[in-house]
Amino acid sequence: MGDPLSARAKRILYHAVSEYVTTGEPVGSRTLAKKTGIDLSSASIRNVLADLEEAGYLAQPHTSAGRIPTDRAFRLFIDVLMEVRALSTEDDERIRARFEALSLTTSSNGVMRETGKLLSELSGTVAVVVPPRTQTLTLRRLRFIRTSAQEVLAVLVLQDGGVQNRFLRADVTEDELIKVHNLLDDIIEGRSLGELRELFERRLSSEVVQHDGVRRQAFSLGEAAVADMPGAEPALVIEGQERLLGMPEFSDPSGVKHVVFALDSREKLVKLFDDMIAASGVVVGSEAGEVGGGQLAIIGASYSSNGRPAGTVGVIGPTRMDYPKVVPLVRATAEAMSEFMSRSGRSREDEE
Repeated sequence: MGDPLSARAKRILYHAVSEYVTTGEPVGSRTLAKKTGIDLSSASIRNVLADLEEAGYLAQPHTSAGRIPTDRAFRLFIDVLMEVRALSTEDDERIRARFEALSLTTSSNGVMRETGKLLSELSGTVAVVVPPRTQTLTLRRLRFIRTSAQEVLAVLVLQDGGVQNRFLRADVTEDELIKVHNLLDDIIEGRSLGELRELFERRLSSEVVQHDGVRRQAFSLGEAAVADMPGAEPALVIEGQERLLGMPEFSDPSGVKHVVFALDSREKLVKLFDDMIAASGVVVGSEAGEVGGGQLAIIGASYSSNGRPAGTVGVIGPTRMDYPKVVPLVRATAEAMSEFMSRSGRSREDEE
């Protein structure tokens, strides 16, 4: 049986995936005939299931048992067959209420923690929040404070209210710092750290700047202040691990091992979320590579801060997740987080 699948095969595959998501048990032709209202005999359905198995959409764990969907079936289901449900009024109200209860001065880490807890509660599985990368954070103000004749403290005030401090070796006077601040104030606000790194690099390579002592000093200090620091990235937030470990799929030692290894592979999770957002927003089973041993699915959506892409929020669960329900939950949570972070940023600006 070749691709594309016939309309009848797609319909039967849709119901097979839906039934498996609901029960977690292999699906047989009799079950499909009884529960789905398909106007076909069990024998006809069985023939289609056999064709779907041959095409790689279904697998039969035991000779006498029904069939279970493969990663390929879940991918077709997600991309083509499923109808994403509208967010329920109850879930919408819970999301709005949780973010309205947060103070606009809540720290970025506090916002991520609350977002993770909320999404874990709503989805019934593990929630992950990937924090904004340092290079995407927007800088509001940069100040240098002399701490000795050969050292300054660079204070970076970020748009989201965060503050980063770093000591730099620099031979600079108070009068020179006033000129440095005046020069940098005109170009810093509203730019991300990544944009500023590129800007300072370009300016310093300019022959005009190289022959202007004040500009060269200002841009050199600016470049050093916004340079990457080892370990500067905020920590990944993971909430609700016990919910995933309590699911039937992961009740045996092998399942527990896959879950624990997946959640401990934080650098791989971050990269996986990045790659996933650039694609469909969902990865299933083996699509996640070695993360989860082919037993997990991940759904994610990006959130922004003041209109700029920041990080991602999502859930990790078994491959038989209720995708039509969970996909809109993740998207709605990401949108609410973006709105909150934008309001928080505007509030801090107003206070000044």
